[in-house]
Amino acid sequence: MESDTLAARLGAVYPELPPGERAIARVILDDYPFAALGSLRSLAERAGVSPPTASRLVGRLGFAGFADFQAAVRAGAREADQSRLREFVTRPPDTGQAAEELRAGLAGTLAAMTAPLLDAVATRLAEARAVWALGGPLSELAADYLARQLAGLRPGARRVPGTPPQRARALLDLGPSDVVVAYDFRRYSPDTARFVRAARGRGARLILVTDAWESPLADEAEVLVRLPREAAGPIAPLTHEIAVTELVLVATAARLDASQRLADLDALTRDLSPDLS
Repeated sequence: MESDTLAARLGAVYPELPPGERAIARVILDDYPFAALGSLRSLAERAGVSPPTASRLVGRLGFAGFADFQAAVRAGAREADQSRLREFVTRPPDTGQAAEELRAGLAGTLAAMTAPLLDAVATRLAEARAVWALGGPLSELAADYLARQLAGLRPGARRVPGTPPQRARALLDLGPSDVVVAYDFRRYSPDTARFVRAARGRGARLILVTDAWESPLADEAEVLVRLPREAAGPIAPLTHEIAVTELVLVATAARLDASQRLADLDALTRDLSPDLS
C-alpha cells in the first residue's frame, strides 16, 4: 500500500483531517484498495458517517467526484503491483537495507516516547490499583509481555482474558483506580474496542498504544502513545511495540521498590521447578 502514491497522500493528510473525514480515511487505509472500490454509500456506512462527508474527503484530495477517485485508486494499485513485481524479478531482496530500515524505524519509535510521555505512562502503571492489558490478533503478544513482566514488579497486573464471559467477570472489578493498557493497530480490533469502552464506562483510565492513523479509541485515552508511520510495515510493528513496552517497564520499575517481590518470585520459581530444586 505504501508504494501507491494516492494511499501515501491520504496517509500524509490524515492528521489534519476533521473527525468524520478521518474515519473515512481510516477505513480506506485499513483495507486499501478494496474499501475504496465499493459504493460511496457503503464506504460511508463502514466509517459511520454520511456520504457527503466521504465526498468532502474526495474533494479535499483533488478529485472532481467519487468515480475519478476510484479510477485513481485502481490505477495506483495496479502500478504499485507492477512495480513490486518488476522489483522482485530484477533485484534480489536486500536484507541489509531491510535491516537498516528496521533500525531507523525503531529509532523513530523510541524517539516518539518523549520524557513527559514516558513519565505519564510509567506513573500510572506504578500507582494504579490494578493494570489490565489487552491487544488485537498480533499486538496481544505485546500486551501479554507487559502483563507478565509488570506482574513481577507489582501486584494486580493482569492480561485481559479472551472470552466474553471472562471479560465480563473482569469488568466487574474495574473502577476509577484501575488502568487499562490497550494496543490497537490497523486493522483495529472490535473486541478491544468493546472491552475498553465498557471499562471506561466503569471509570477505568486508558493508556492507548496505537499507530499514526490512530485507533478509534484515541478519544477515550487518558494517555495516547502514537507510534510513527514507519512502525506500520508487515513485520516492524511487533518489534516496535515490544521496544516501547520495554522502555515503559524500565521507567515503571524505577518508580517501584520491587527488589523483595522479585527475590520472592525467584525463590518461588525455584521451589516449583523440579529441575531447579
